[in-house]
Amino acid sequence: MENGTFFYFNMFEDMGHLRYFFFCLSFTIYCLILSLNMIIVFVIVLETALHQPMYILISCLSVNSLYGTAGLFPRLLSDLLSYSHTISRYACQVQAFVIYSYASYEYTILTLMAFDRFIAISKPLQYHSIITPRILAIMIALACIFPLLSVGTGIILTAKLKLCGHELTKLYCSNWVIVKLSCMNTALNNIFGFVVLIITVLIPLSFILFSYIKILIICQRNSSEFRRKAYQTCLPHLVTFVNYSITIVCEVTFSRYEDGVFPQAVQILMHRVLNVSCKLASNFTLLV
Repeated sequence: MENGTFFYFNMFEDMGHLRYFFFCLSFTIYCLILSLNMIIVFVIVLETALHQPMYILISCLSVNSLYGTAGLFPRLLSDLLSYSHTISRYACQVQAFVIYSYASYEYTILTLMAFDRFIAISKPLQYHSIITPRILAIMIALACIFPLLSVGTGIILTAKLKLCGHELTKLYCSNWVIVKLSCMNTALNNIFGFVVLIITVLIPLSFILFSYIKILIICQRNSSEFRRKAYQTCLPHLVTFVNYSITIVCEVTFSRYEDGVFPQAVQILMHRVLNVSCKLASNFTLLV
């Protein structure tokens, strides 16, 4: 096989018996993600009292968690037990698409939740006339379509690059790591990636922060009972948002460091296992 037709995950080298510990840990977390998120979805679907915009968006977060982990854990578990850690370029690009679109979906759904809470608190009497089932369906559709197009375009641009290497210092396929293997000028990829980062992360981040600043201002003008109810309904979403943002920062930080800066075991834990554990806690905070 030539460079560019396959990739090799070198983080699984020389793991020894630690691979079995990481396999058990990852498998346990994967099973928890599957079971807990499926419970959340089933409870919301079966309980008619929860057929409200906020809970529908929570179910979207859970479905997205199932989607994202399906792109990561089966391959990760296989590599932990296997002695051959190669993956075709096509399969690697599919995995990168799933993981990147999962991350983008997460922010767009959290943005919709911030908008929902802002309308519910700032215009409680007009809430049901503004957030109608039709409007909610349109917002969710747009939140799904945009990441699909933006991430898909980035993956297509990467697929056109000629590569001069095949080793990936990651536990999974990352578009940024693949681009770094290119022998060609990657200015277009970098510019497009920066634009997507602004649109899918920075703009939603700014909107969410703006929404909560406005909510705080509204709460200060009302009674203590109003503030208590507002904080109670907003806190779960805010916890999830902060938690996920920390996860993204960790991922970006590790992807930008050169090889060997962190011990291999630390990288394996920090890349996904601990972050996904926090994600599980966030989903249950939302439902409660």
